[in-house]
Amino acid sequence: MSLTGKVVLITGGGTGMGADAARGFLDAGAKVVINGRREDKLAALASTLDPTSQNIAYVAGDIRKTETSAELIKMAILKFGGVDILINNAGVFAAKPFLLHTEEELDGYLQLLRAYFITSQYAIKEMLERGSGTVINIGSMWANHAIAATPCCGAATWKGGVHAFTKNLAIEYAPHKIRVNCIATALVETPLFDELLTIEQLQSFNTFHPIGRNGQVKDTTAAILFLADEELSGWITGVVLPLDGGVTAGRN
Repeated sequence: MSLTGKVVLITGGGTGMGADAARGFLDAGAKVVINGRREDKLAALASTLDPTSQNIAYVAGDIRKTETSAELIKMAILKFGGVDILINNAGVFAAKPFLLHTEEELDGYLQLLRAYFITSQYAIKEMLERGSGTVINIGSMWANHAIAATPCCGAATWKGGVHAFTKNLAIEYAPHKIRVNCIATALVETPLFDELLTIEQLQSFNTFHPIGRNGQVKDTTAAILFLADEELSGWITGVVLPLDGGVTAGRN
């Protein structure tokens, strides 16, 4: 793999997909900076993944605040010398009827889109200094494929913006050897759903996916590592990759 020595930033890196991606990058020989709102979770994860602290660092703070994005880049430069790969992963999700969405909830989703935008601006400035780079955004199947049983206009609107952002950024920076891709996930079993679904409700989604099971963090990590690795995916940019167990392939 071509990830050895690469400096990787992961927002929403304290739990779930972000945490497992951090593990995957470290196993591949990369250096990782994780971000999340809870310092205790970040510190515990960093200690578990790399007790020496030589190859991992963390920045606690809400990525929706510009100063957190700036601090994330600053940490990567101070500890590891630059930025090669950015994983825009931070997020929330709630299935809720359209008329029950509040203005505050909508603002929260749009602020997350802003966070992807601003963090990418900071990161790409550093990638330009290094002559290449990769941005991977986490999108959503629900932005491409509405499901009557799970109304989520707020989350889908945000993720639809992420998909459009991915394609436009990819075209603009392709001449600079900076690739930008996105994975559009269906239901992946992470702590995100702990407060939204009971275990029984979560398991009921297995049959929703034609493959016959919910997604696992190992699935998202495999896709992220593939898209980050120049040797494996160096001719891929501007892609929104369905990672959904076959949901968007057709009616199940």
